[in-house]
Amino acid sequence: MSFRTSDIMVSEFEELGISSSVSKAMETLGWKIPTPIQSASIPEGINGSDMFAQAQTGTGKTGAFGAIILSRIPSDQKIPSSIILAPTRELATQVADEMNKLAMYSGHKCVAIYGGASIEGQISKLEKGADVIAGTPGRVKDMIQRGNLNLSKISILVLDEADRMLDMGFIEDIEFILSSMPRGGRQTLLFSATLSENVKRLATDYMNKPKEITVSEDELVLDLTKQFYISVGRRNKVWALCRILDLDKPKAIIFCQTKRMVDILDERLKGLDYKAEAIHGDMSQVRREKVLKDFKTDRIDILIATDVAARGLDIDDIAYVINYDVPEEVDTYVHRIGRTGRAGKEGIAVSFVTSEEEYIIREIIAYTGMEITLRDVPETEGKDIVKKVIDFDQIADMYGMVRFEINLGKNDGLGKVALADFVIRGARVRDTSIGRIEMGDDSSVMEIHKEFARRVTMDLPQGRFKGKRISVRVAQ
Repeated sequence: MSFRTSDIMVSEFEELGISSSVSKAMETLGWKIPTPIQSASIPEGINGSDMFAQAQTGTGKTGAFGAIILSRIPSDQKIPSSIILAPTRELATQVADEMNKLAMYSGHKCVAIYGGASIEGQISKLEKGADVIAGTPGRVKDMIQRGNLNLSKISILVLDEADRMLDMGFIEDIEFILSSMPRGGRQTLLFSATLSENVKRLATDYMNKPKEITVSEDELVLDLTKQFYISVGRRNKVWALCRILDLDKPKAIIFCQTKRMVDILDERLKGLDYKAEAIHGDMSQVRREKVLKDFKTDRIDILIATDVAARGLDIDDIAYVINYDVPEEVDTYVHRIGRTGRAGKEGIAVSFVTSEEEYIIREIIAYTGMEITLRDVPETEGKDIVKKVIDFDQIADMYGMVRFEINLGKNDGLGKVALADFVIRGARVRDTSIGRIEMGDDSSVMEIHKEFARRVTMDLPQGRFKGKRISVRVAQ
């Protein structure tokens, strides 16, 4: 992983109090200057303070707590001195990989333990000795109960992505793990993208006079990410998505709300010959790891994911984050868009928003102060591989009414009642589903509930009025 570059030498890390072996590893990895969360948190951590810090994925938080741990604990130990708890298998393995890179000159060893993989293999690694553990709460608890994991010498505990661990229901597992390690003299570091009341309560209950570290909102949501939303109905989301993918050809993560929607979109995009793969919790660990490897190595361009499955992904070259389904929670939105605009590269976050969901965007803007600009579906000179359709849910007003223009009017001898009767009979529309009617000489505009809109456009043109062919179109 690389961070922002500068002419300033890596000695800036040593000025924060980091050990020379760790700063040398940072230099080897190409790190130049500390990120805001590193500058703010490392000195406090090196001094031994408990802390809870607000930092999302991609801000350099792993480097922050990694530098603190490796600068403070002994290396080459049989029993671990530090443990890092993470919400997902992917994040636990990524943290372990990063820790081992940072320890290339210090001699520390970090072992990842997580569910969905052989427990015997993980036990074997622990028996060979580990200075740091990076694990998921469920597997850590399991190995403690089996007697395979000894936490009696833990001096530094890290709760990474604490808000997500609480959201995923890990609080009982976390409390069990905390009860299995010494409290006196233990340093606890909590990192979270959001500092909700539950997170602060966790800090209060299990930390000693913790320091609160909060980077500014501009630093938390990276300045290099441009945010847009597109007003598009559900039936035209694939059309809008293909326009973006065909025009910009980005490396992208597409977020859906449900595993079923992930699978549906995955099948649709593959059928259109896009290099896409899906990832969600129902997939095997082997399959998930293969998909992530293919995405990191550019064998696929598009990753379709649920929020939980994508948690903790640490990939620097993602150009687009696309919210196929806009999240209702502000925190979830912040987590998602943090996947792009990283490592000094510009990124784009686009949210597909139906007319009924536009209030969500207004709430996100009001809550965060971020600029999210309305954008049209991009134009293309080529032929659409997916055709745009009329989406009556999207064009209906707040009462569900759609305005239609019909080529019948006063010159045809019709009044409002007679025109309504003609439509009711010709399109099998309930009389209560007809709203206002504006009569013209040769054509008229009529409000009809969206439930009957397709009948109006399909059935009514099949009939005639006094020999006159009927034409119907959505009124502008």
